[in-house]
This record gives sequence, C-alpha cells and structure tokens, in this order.
Amino acid sequence: MKVGKLNWDDLKEIIDGSRKVRRDDVRIRSGVGEDCSVVEFGSHECILSTDPITGADANSGKLAVHINCNDIASCGVEPIGILVTILAPENTSLDEIKEVMKEIGEETQKLNVEILGGHTEITRAVNKMVISCTVIGKAPKGKAVATSGAKEGDDIIVTKQLCLEGTSIIVNDYKNKIKDILTEEEIEEAQNYTNYLSVVNEGIISGNFGVNSMHDITEGGVLGALWEVAEASNMGFKVYKEKMPISSITQRICRECSIDPLRFISSGSMLITTKNGNELIEILKKEGIKATIIGKIIKGKGILVDKNIEKEVEPPERDELFVLEEKMK
Repeated sequence: MKVGKLNWDDLKEIIDGSRKVRRDDVRIRSGVGEDCSVVEFGSHECILSTDPITGADANSGKLAVHINCNDIASCGVEPIGILVTILAPENTSLDEIKEVMKEIGEETQKLNVEILGGHTEITRAVNKMVISCTVIGKAPKGKAVATSGAKEGDDIIVTKQLCLEGTSIIVNDYKNKIKDILTEEEIEEAQNYTNYLSVVNEGIISGNFGVNSMHDITEGGVLGALWEVAEASNMGFKVYKEKMPISSITQRICRECSIDPLRFISSGSMLITTKNGNELIEILKKEGIKATIIGKIIKGKGILVDKNIEKEVEPPERDELFVLEEKMK
C-alpha cells in the first residue's frame, strides 16, 4: 500500500464494518470528514480527537500538539487536556525524548492545555519516532460544531495562509535540498510558519459567532478538506484558485518541487462555512486573524474554477508531502 491516509472508500468500509455499537449519548461520531466525536454528559458534552505525527522530523512535538488541538477547535470549543503516546526506535536517545516532551510542554502551556497522561516506549515496531496524541474538550450540550453542517449558499472561508505546515516541514527537514530555491531570509521566514499552526483562536471565535461547519485543513490540503466537508454534508462547492491565500515562498517551493499547493498539508488554516462570511471575517480581523472567502457551498459536485475553467474535484488521495518524500530519497 502507498504511504499516507487510507482512501475514503476503504476507510469508510473499515469504520462501518467495525462499529458494532451506536450509543444514544454519542451526538457526533466518526465518519467522512468528522475528526472529532462528541459524547453527551448531562448539561455538557465531551469532544475527543486523536492523531499521530508521522510525516515530520523537526518540530514533531509542536506539530503533535497543534494538529490535535486544532481538531477540537474545529468543533468551536476550547481544548482542555491531552494524552501523549511516544513510540521510539531502539537508537533513540533519552535527550531526544526529553526534547519532544519539552516542545509538547511549551505548546500546551501556550494553549492552557494540561498533559493528562500517556505512554512512552522504545520498540522495534517503528523505524522513526511516532507521536500520537488524544485531546479532549468540553462545551455546553449542543454547542459543538460538526463538519457535516455545511448549508447551500454558505460562504467558504479559510483562515491565514494555506500550506503553512507543509512548507515548514520542507524547509526544516530538507533545508539542504531547497537552499537553491529560497534565500536564507526566506528559509528563516518559512521555518517560522510553525509559530502559526494553531487554529484554536479562530475556532473558538467562529464557534461563538455561530457557523454551520468547520474543518481544520490537514492531509490532502484545502481541496481534501473541502471534499470531506461536502461529502459529510451531502453538498457540493465552487471555489476559485485565484482566491486561495498562498504565500510567495510556498508558491515557489511548490512550483520548483512540482507540488500542488491545494493538496498540500495545511495545518494552521481553518475551513469555515457560514451564511455571513464578511461579518465573520471582520470579527476575525479585529482579533488579528486574516481570513479569505474562497467560494460557496452549492448543491451537486465540488468544483474548482481555474482561469474560468471549471474542474470537478476528485476525492482526496495521499498528501503531496508523501509524494515529495519519495522524490527526495
């Protein structure tokens, strides 16, 4: 099998085939595009999500915190606790594990998230360190936003810039191979993209504003996230390539490395659908968060408009990061 997430047909078959119990107190459960489950506890509900870090070497602790807390934020609520599992190969030093946990501690402190527990193990089962985290959030009953709530006519918003995570991984893990593409100043700027990977603020703001759906943009990039939102909501979309917010540094890297930036891992950017896009953008702007309307939710298929040519968007396959890794070997 190819490296990367399973395709949605295979994953859906596995999920549907393994779910033998459906409890009444589970309000939102796993499915296409739903990264979180929501469990009711009386007047409140618990939001849970889990994800590993496998595609990066540098900043893996920082990435592990943010990709998981971002999932909780995509429900419009604040993450409150994290459990951390580290599986490391035999050649790992204690200092390396300490460094990862130092990163995790620093990032959780910024987000006011407590490390609740976890597991650390040296094992022959992996050839590089794997960090897997589970994060929980808490909200009043019925508040958590589902990915599947997009409505026809919704504005589609993305926050900040696309490909922040993917760009930062490339410049940190493959610096020697991209030194002829970027200047030292540009490399340093792109390395600092890791400081903008959290979407917790925009998630909470959007949740309080009242939006129909949210999804943090991870593997598969913005087109993968759009497809997942549309599939979960039984809707389509029409978005415009020229409206996609992508930095000049990212554009140059993607062009030189033959990467499609619209299918490139993009933690740090939230996908939001709402009836009042311009109003939400102004609120986010006042909080120092850039946001851009890239299209609309429609009935039917997912459409990308590129220079007035409409192209149907296919289901997400493996992220461009994994394609690049094979080229870099």
